[in-house]
Amino acid sequence: MRKMKSFILTAITSLTLFSLNSRASAGINEGSEKDISKPRVVIMSDFPPLDVIPVKAPYGPAEKRSDPDDIQSMVRFLLYTNELEVEGLIASAGTRANIARKQNIIDILNVYDQIDENLRKHDTRYPTADHLRAITWQGRDKTYGKGAVDLLGEGMDTEASNAIIRIVDKPDERPVFVCAWGGTYEVAQAIWKVKNTRSGSELKRFLSKLRIYSIARQDSTVQWLLDNFPELFIIVADNTFRGMMSYAPGSDPTLTDIEWVYKNIHRGHGMLGLMYPEDTTMDPDKKGVREGDTPSFLYLVSAVRGLNDPNKPDQESWGGQFVQTDPSKKHWFDGPGPVSVYKWRAEVQADFARLADWMLP
Repeated sequence: MRKMKSFILTAITSLTLFSLNSRASAGINEGSEKDISKPRVVIMSDFPPLDVIPVKAPYGPAEKRSDPDDIQSMVRFLLYTNELEVEGLIASAGTRANIARKQNIIDILNVYDQIDENLRKHDTRYPTADHLRAITWQGRDKTYGKGAVDLLGEGMDTEASNAIIRIVDKPDERPVFVCAWGGTYEVAQAIWKVKNTRSGSELKRFLSKLRIYSIARQDSTVQWLLDNFPELFIIVADNTFRGMMSYAPGSDPTLTDIEWVYKNIHRGHGMLGLMYPEDTTMDPDKKGVREGDTPSFLYLVSAVRGLNDPNKPDQESWGGQFVQTDPSKKHWFDGPGPVSVYKWRAEVQADFARLADWMLP
């Protein structure tokens, strides 16, 4: 298996160089008009190498023993970039290898580059790989395990935190949804900087444009945000996200098991489908869909489809349903839990399979 993955990555590199040169020679225009009906979204992911090894695997370097389900989620996410205004892809750190590597995201965008023209045959709104590479930014390593007081402050800015400030500052009244698949450090540092360099009214406006959906609490800045900014819209999914997992108690595993993955995604769907990992995060013996980060953007996809208002987390959505425990704060937490995600599994997986077919010529 490791030899097979090495061969795949070598092939990807060669194809990427050819594709980049061809696009440059053709003078392809990477610009696109803004669609005000699309939610603006920033993805923050503790994204591993494409030849990632599950955490509990007894072999391989620490950097590769990480979180395969971020790759699973990114494959699905890329198939929905036609319905979302993607404004940033951020390499952050998190609870696994705790390493942020921008190149890891670039690597999967290089694979996307092999199939994006096929996608545009079905919907011209799909962004080019060049555009997505241009809005991919580097975050900070080793944020998990440190207190917020040691993480945030002057001189702690990153390429990614500065990019978030620029995105929110754009003259666009649509809110910016930040989907935090790893920690929330980069968005927290952006808020810290605005708080300490701008007026109170400017901070208020900045915060009013942010919508954060955090998958668990993968660094200490999640609690810092909750403790210091009651007016900040933030969803903290401590348990709800587990509804995506094939083995979620009460769910139908036949729509997410490895056989479903082989048939609909991993096999016979081009290079991007092949990148969808068979192994899940913690245990190499558990195969199939994990995708613990996916609810953060399915919350927006179902809103585009008219199921929910993304400004009202108490409504049912593909990304779960949440409760506001304190009416004086714009903070939302687990409601019904995993069932509020897996109850939509038939619709969600059918849609995923439909879009996966678009990857083919």
